[in-house]
Amino acid sequence: MEKQKVQQIERRSPLPTNRAFVLQFRAEADVQQGRFDGRIEHVVSGQTAHFHSLEELVEFLTQVLPPVRQERRRKLDVKD
Repeated sequence: MEKQKVQQIERRSPLPTNRAFVLQFRAEADVQQGRFDGRIEHVVSGQTAHFHSLEELVEFLTQVLPPVRQERRRKLDVKD
């Protein structure tokens, strides 16, 4: 599939690949008890982080998602 068609599909997709993450919890993590411990990876960029709290998990997401949004806008601006 050509790159332009893939980009069009991603723009329309409710779950675009540039916003996909792999989230893995350690065996001792207990979300119900508020113990968050694990690893997160941004699928497209390969950026990873280990987290030991919900705050650290959210911090990684907030660091990765704005650049993803900016990159997407930049690509759309180039096409216009």
